[in-house]
Amino acid sequence: MGLGLVPLGLAFGVFVTQSGLDWWWASVFTSLIYAGSFEFLLVGLLGAAAPLTTIALTASLVNVRHVFYALSFPLDRVRGGLAKAYSTFALTDEAYALTTGERARSWSGRRVIWLQGFMHLYWVGGATAGALLGSLIPDGVTGLDFAMTALFAVLAVDAVRERRGDPPTPLLALLSALVARLVLPGQLLLGAFALFTTALLARHAIARKGASHA
Repeated sequence: MGLGLVPLGLAFGVFVTQSGLDWWWASVFTSLIYAGSFEFLLVGLLGAAAPLTTIALTASLVNVRHVFYALSFPLDRVRGGLAKAYSTFALTDEAYALTTGERARSWSGRRVIWLQGFMHLYWVGGATAGALLGSLIPDGVTGLDFAMTALFAVLAVDAVRERRGDPPTPLLALLSALVARLVLPGQLLLGAFALFTTALLARHAIARKGASHA
């Protein structure tokens, strides 16, 4: 998984420099923000001089899934306040996918924190290398900003395969995206996330109400 982050980091680093930012911004973003999909979005938002309120709202909606990740992430195995703080900060999609599987149930907190640390290093190193080498990539190369989208598409396919008994969730996500595309074409991402979150909360409330009546 760590090696898989390297080409994504390279793509992000190149994307940063080709967007007109200095190379060291790639290192800063990946070290201090460490939220791959939002980092790609942040570069575009900064390039468009988006207001801070828009950036904050986008960050909240894009990363709200991490709140639900925390419900089953094995943070209780990690010992020490500093280690727990870093493990919370480094809770990425990849770390969650690796640490909540069947094979990871016996992993110690030390292994969890080292896993997160190495993936963070892969991401920062790849992005820094990509930014430094960005000047060697022709400006006509396109699609680098789609690298993270491609990763999430693969993770989504794997998630659907592992949870074949829960088809409504991907259907809700698809419907949310389509409705947002039709109703809010200028704010597709924000609209889709808001609709999807609302749909999940509504489904949860209906399920709880049905369980209480049963």
